[in-house]
Amino acid sequence: MQNQLLDTTAKTIAPKTKNIYIESYGCAMNFADSEVVATILSENGYTNTTNEEDADIILINTCSIRENAEQRIRHRLIHLRANKKRNNELVIGILGCMAERLKKNLLEEEKLVDIVAGPDSYRDLPKLLNEVDEGNKSINVILSLEETYAEINPTRLNSNGVTAFVSIMRGCDNMCTFCVVPFTRGRERSRDAESIVKEVQELSNLGYKEVTLLGQNVDSYLWFGGGPKKEFVNLTKDEQNSSINFAKLLEMVALVDETMRVRFSTSHPKDISDEVLFTIAKYRNICKYVHLPAQSGNSRILDLMNRNYTREWYIGKVNRIREIMPDCGISCDIISGFCTETEEEHQDTLSLIELSNFDFSYMYNYSERPGTLAARKYPDDVPEEVKGRRLKEIIATQNAVSRKKNNEREGKTFRVLVEGTSKKSANDLRGRNDENMVVIFPKENYKPGDYVDVIIEKSSTTSLVGKAIGKAEKP
Repeated sequence: MQNQLLDTTAKTIAPKTKNIYIESYGCAMNFADSEVVATILSENGYTNTTNEEDADIILINTCSIRENAEQRIRHRLIHLRANKKRNNELVIGILGCMAERLKKNLLEEEKLVDIVAGPDSYRDLPKLLNEVDEGNKSINVILSLEETYAEINPTRLNSNGVTAFVSIMRGCDNMCTFCVVPFTRGRERSRDAESIVKEVQELSNLGYKEVTLLGQNVDSYLWFGGGPKKEFVNLTKDEQNSSINFAKLLEMVALVDETMRVRFSTSHPKDISDEVLFTIAKYRNICKYVHLPAQSGNSRILDLMNRNYTREWYIGKVNRIREIMPDCGISCDIISGFCTETEEEHQDTLSLIELSNFDFSYMYNYSERPGTLAARKYPDDVPEEVKGRRLKEIIATQNAVSRKKNNEREGKTFRVLVEGTSKKSANDLRGRNDENMVVIFPKENYKPGDYVDVIIEKSSTTSLVGKAIGKAEKP
């Protein structure tokens, strides 16, 4: 009710002519959140612009997952502050995880911004902007146990008209020791299933051909009809009977439009169930691809990370996915040089990559984040040069696996959803196959949004190149 009152008040006071430019960094959730912000502001009299030079207000949606991400954003803010010296009416705001983590540092100590808004305070932005108009700095970083922005229809920023993100939940309860997300995005809560299906239906009506369901841990999605509630065992029998878990939600979304692909991200290995895997296998339009972050290949390090599984258990989960779906694409996240990691434990990570046969991985050095459990409990004692060398070995190992897998795809035919023109040539199109591999092929008469069968002629570490052999109507 308080949010509704704030929203109603803002509509009577917001200026009607100011342009908003939103710039997003980090994960897909941030980009999806920016689309929610764009809708909130446009409904309150602001105009979204894709041209920074036209902006009266610049909002930076930020990431705090690693130190270099924060430094990149700081440099951007310093640049914008210089712009503000030339235009003292320019308003600069910071949104998202970095806003939540640093709070008043950016607003008062460093004086880089006028507005600080955390991930759960976007409804309050019109009020915060009004406070700036009155000559004040403004901040709201209060985390919510309920906010999901469920009824807000996102404005598709920089859309290709083919693919779209749909947020299904917010926050995270896993408390991995290296991760800042529970502190910047709050506790886990699920969005009601009806609003998710409605949003997907609207995207289908607009001609979109793919949706990606987003959450910090989509596999723990749970909606029981009366509101978000985390633990299934705490529900009454009636609530359990009416509950919707992630497998049921996947099915509901897949049934909206059989010509629309469905993806999801991210899965936590400990939570992805056989029910989810069999649901993926059952529906042709649910892509056979799972992003399954391991973070390490060593059980002791996994325990320090509070990942709640062992090396052996993780390998068993990968094997189970491929048992149910032999051609399923699997990707991974890997952290190099976590606290106290030894050379032998690093070798376990290299062998995990080879045993799991990942299609690709996102690979990073460990970056200690202030406030996390790891920062409080463990020494960041692996030297940076050792982290860097180990990361190079991780990348080399993954590249070798990826090259081999892609070589084996040569001569095979894949159905590709065309997303747009290739970055390297205007004569080629770019899309992805079911397993989330990038495929490039000559444009001919095909266009974005088409499903095209492509035979692969050559490959690289990161992509497949081929020629079209025909168009299809469905995934």
